[in-house]
Amino acid sequence: MMLSTREDTDCVLVVGGGIAGLATALHLAPMPVVLLAAAPLGTGASTPWAQGGIAAALGLDDEPESHARDTCEAGAGLSDPAVARRVAEAAPGCIEWLLRKGVPFDRTPNGTLALGLEAAHSRRRIVHAHGDGTGRAVLDALIRAVRATPSVTVLERVRVLDLAVESGAFAGAICSKLGREDEGAILLAGRAVVLATGGVGGLYACTTNPLGAVGSGLALAARAGALLRDLEFVQFHPTAIATGADPMPLATEALRGAGAALVNEQGERFLADVPGRELAPRDVVARAICAEVARPGGRVFLDVRDALGSRFADRFPGVATLCRSAGIDPAREPIPVCPAAHYHMGGIKVDGRGRSTVPGLWACGEVASTGLHGANRLASSSLLEALAYARWLADDIAGAPTHARPLTRSERPPTLMGSVGAEAVLRTASLRALMDRCVGVVRDETGLREAVSGMVRAQMGRRSAESDRALVGLLIATAAFARQESRGAHCRSDHPSMTAATHSETTLESALELASFIAGTDAEQDSWQEVA
Repeated sequence: MMLSTREDTDCVLVVGGGIAGLATALHLAPMPVVLLAAAPLGTGASTPWAQGGIAAALGLDDEPESHARDTCEAGAGLSDPAVARRVAEAAPGCIEWLLRKGVPFDRTPNGTLALGLEAAHSRRRIVHAHGDGTGRAVLDALIRAVRATPSVTVLERVRVLDLAVESGAFAGAICSKLGREDEGAILLAGRAVVLATGGVGGLYACTTNPLGAVGSGLALAARAGALLRDLEFVQFHPTAIATGADPMPLATEALRGAGAALVNEQGERFLADVPGRELAPRDVVARAICAEVARPGGRVFLDVRDALGSRFADRFPGVATLCRSAGIDPAREPIPVCPAAHYHMGGIKVDGRGRSTVPGLWACGEVASTGLHGANRLASSSLLEALAYARWLADDIAGAPTHARPLTRSERPPTLMGSVGAEAVLRTASLRALMDRCVGVVRDETGLREAVSGMVRAQMGRRSAESDRALVGLLIATAAFARQESRGAHCRSDHPSMTAATHSETTLESALELASFIAGTDAEQDSWQEVA
């Protein structure tokens, strides 16, 4: 695609129309911001699909220290205690900020915020809006606020193709208008960019995410030279509704918090002997369900009849609507469920200010790796993380000098950075099936080699949308191959034990080097370390 024009601006470019991007734009005010969204605001983002709530230590029996401790325990040794404590301490303020923005959180009869319980939390600390409609309520409120903020210019249906980098620092974003790609690309030169592009669930055949959540921000950052961390940790939500829909509707974890039981085909509660039972950490529950489903004719159901019965639709109207559309009445019959790709704990490595390793490039939300979630995200902490870091990175950008040298009219516009090329060798459906089969809930060396080899074959021609997806899949699969242990959401059947708790870090260059080695040798599996 040819670069047809360029616009020079001193604005901050925010890429993404979910909670992370919107909150960042609002916190940056009155600094001028251009918000770039691939879809109209209110669509395309994962935020409105968030049935769970936002965790905050608001109860009289709770405190941020307890919240932070639960976060670290769920993170399986890789959550940063200082980050967990900082976010937990910020949580009540985040809720107050949302209340000021008009989010209608649910309340008790006496007017206090209603607090729910979810997996791996030791206290009731989850605030919800409209029962299971928290994400939509938050997004709607923030969209209204952004639309009313004069300093924010919203550009919808715009895809960021690449980040322009000059002298090792961010200089601009190369964009195209969806549906008008034949008009060429536009270079928006700005003082800074915030990637708030969401997760990777759309890479998988079974996912609760919008199908556009394919790690585009990871590809952008990788090509710009940013350091990526812990990409192997993909959280699979245990209870996606298994009725054939794509993406899969979600049966929120709050159902289990309200007493719903997981049963197999015979009606047995197969988690009865597991610590925490239905409220065990998500990775534990997901693997237990997979083991049941792997049995001949195995199926798993979420049974809410005893816990909620006729009250189900009132307590969880969103899930009730989803079930009705699939011909299921949860008050009378159990809901078929299975694990599905839900959240990416890994991402662009950022510090406490949201800064990546590329000057001028910040990241916020699911695309970022802050150190909060570790190897297994605690329930209802994703929206919280985005809200907390949106404020911190906005404060940092406001006080930071412009890192990038402004592009002048006489300079040659930057080309697509680090393109590994590739015609669309793998179709989207094939890629998603490959990720499910080989980089799913349970992994092993044979499957990961198959995944890496398939992704490598997609990097052999001219660049395409499919090759971008394959690149992100490649980054995840190589990281999973390299981590030869089982920890949190990363389960290796051939390496079931934990080793020392360490983060994985990679760049595009090192990942491609490792991938080439994996795909082209039959050497012993531990010899990859000589190449990485």
